[in-house]
Amino acid sequence: MQLIGLTGGIASGKSTIARRLAENGAVVVDADRIAREVVEPGTPALAEIAETFGDGVLRDDGSLDRPALGAIVFADGEALLRLNAITHPAVLRASTARFDEAAAADPDAVVVYDVPLLVESANEYPFDLIVVAHASAETRVDRLVALRSMERAEAERRIRSQASDDERLAVADVVIDTDGTLEQTLEQTDLLWDRLTA
Repeated sequence: MQLIGLTGGIASGKSTIARRLAENGAVVVDADRIAREVVEPGTPALAEIAETFGDGVLRDDGSLDRPALGAIVFADGEALLRLNAITHPAVLRASTARFDEAAAADPDAVVVYDVPLLVESANEYPFDLIVVAHASAETRVDRLVALRSMERAEAERRIRSQASDDERLAVADVVIDTDGTLEQTLEQTDLLWDRLTA
């Protein structure tokens, strides 16, 4: 099994690359999806979050009230660290289980871990290759405004809140330049796939 880390800032084209790799035959494991699954009602992580931050972070149906939790943790660095100490191990366990399932199903599998915060989080995974989707900050702001109807100032704030381009590029084994056309991005992704399966 090859384990590929795929990362990139918001609106960098990372999801487009992940989709194309999946179309080519990769097993894509989505860190954001797992992060949502590990805090669903009935999970140990959600119970621990409620115990730590109070029942005010739960909706009437028992699900996580993300805006209420966000209001607490994004205003308090210590609270964010406590939240990460609960969720991070749960995401790690669930992700590792997905990698193991893929390897058991096909020892030659190419597993792509789609993880937006690869640079921001302590990396526990033995990646064979780290791929960075890269577009200029200006391109990414334009995409957020055009495709997500975000205010320009908010788009700029979101980009600034993430790892810098330099930080991401420093860990990259492969950079896919997504500043160009969709076709150019897909062409680079297909070349990466050819390299992974050669």
